[in-house]
Amino acid sequence: MGTTMQVPPWLERLLNTSFFNNCRIHGDAARGECNMYCLDCNADAFCYYCRSSKHKDHQVIQIRRSSYHDVVRVSEIQKVLDISGVQTYVINSARVLFLNERPQPKGGKAVSHLCQICGRSLLDTFLFCSLGCKVVGIKGNGLISEGTSTSASASASASSPRRGNYMERDEEGELREGSQQDIYPPTPPPPPRSRRKGIPQRAPFRS
Repeated sequence: MGTTMQVPPWLERLLNTSFFNNCRIHGDAARGECNMYCLDCNADAFCYYCRSSKHKDHQVIQIRRSSYHDVVRVSEIQKVLDISGVQTYVINSARVLFLNERPQPKGGKAVSHLCQICGRSLLDTFLFCSLGCKVVGIKGNGLISEGTSTSASASASASSPRRGNYMERDEEGELREGSQQDIYPPTPPPPPRSRRKGIPQRAPFRS
């Protein structure tokens, strides 16, 4: 039989939250980016300093960034959510999963495993590329498709060093806690302008 999953009230709000904006209060501080989310308050993102003052005893998860996309560490999210069936990756020795769907790279190799929602290629026999796609699948179908043991896939991925190394090669982006450089890609420098030289003067013919 398929596996049912209750969608917690905070999950969809989390997936639609904008992270890594500067905090209104601590925006000038070194760790003033809003990359924290409180599961108890279920409100906007906040920064490291707001957590210490307003969410000290709450359930809080930290959002990180890889290649301009939001990710969360498996060790944090699996404590509060069933993540079976979602593809995980190892980036900088940390196992993470993506919050939302990402654009499919063009010209990719033919693969046998695809996300059931967006069709993105997957590394292993998982069902979804992100938490967002799993939520769409759960709400649309009521349960996960049969034929794949999602819990077995997740545990095998977590324990297999061979797969872990393969995933590290697949995901090239660094895992960062967040900085303005991660939010916006650097603007390429303008091409050099060609300077128009004057009309060359021919040497007169010798008589």
